[in-house]
Amino acid sequence: MRAPPARPRPAASPRVNGLSRSQLLAYGALIAALLVLGARWIKSGGDGAAAGYAREPAPSGAGTGFSLSQGGWGDVVVDVAGAVRSPGVYRLPAGSRVTDAVERAGGATPKAELDAINLAAMLADGQQVVVPAEAPAGAPLGGAAAGAAGSGPISLGTATVEDLDTIEGIGPITAQKIIDFRDQHGGVASIDQLDEIDGIGPATLEALKARLQP
Repeated sequence: MRAPPARPRPAASPRVNGLSRSQLLAYGALIAALLVLGARWIKSGGDGAAAGYAREPAPSGAGTGFSLSQGGWGDVVVDVAGAVRSPGVYRLPAGSRVTDAVERAGGATPKAELDAINLAAMLADGQQVVVPAEAPAGAPLGGAAAGAAGSGPISLGTATVEDLDTIEGIGPITAQKIIDFRDQHGGVASIDQLDEIDGIGPATLEALKARLQP
C-alpha cells in the first residue's frame, strides 16, 4: 500500500540579519512611534523656552502725566519736565534721543527754549529731561539761567557747557570734557561715572553731585 504524498511545507519568512519580516515590521513601527513622540517633545520644549524668555509687559502708568508704554529689555525710562505739553515719565526704546523724549511728551510748548538743550543727546535710563522756557520779555540776559542754576539741580542729560560752567570748580574746559563724555557714552546713569574724566577729583565730584542729576 502506497503512503500518501507528503504535503508541501510553507515557505519560511525571509530573514534579514537574523530577523524575520514580522520582527522588522514591529521594530519599524516602534522606531516611527519614537520619532513622532520625540518631535512632539522637542516642539513642546521649544515653545516652553520661548515662553520663558518672552518679554514681560511694562507696568501701566498711574495718574496724570505718568505714561509708560509697553516695552522690553533694554528700554529706558525718563522723566520729561519743563516746557512740554504733557510732562511725565515715559518709556522709550534704547538708543532714543532727547528729541524723542520731547516728542513723546507731546512736544515742546510755544515758550520752550529748545536751543538751550542738546536734542541729539542719547537718553540714559532714569534720566530727567528738562526743557527750559524762554525768559520773560524784559528780563536781563542770563538772569533766568542764573536763577535756574541756583534754584535746583542741573540735568546732565540736557546740560550745556554754559550750564556746567556755573558749578563751582568747573570751568569751560572741564565742562566741555563732561559734555563729550556724556555724548560718547550715550548718556550718564550716575554722576559717579564722571570720575573717569581726567581732571575731576573727589572734591570736584562732590560739587557735581550737589548740583547735577543724571
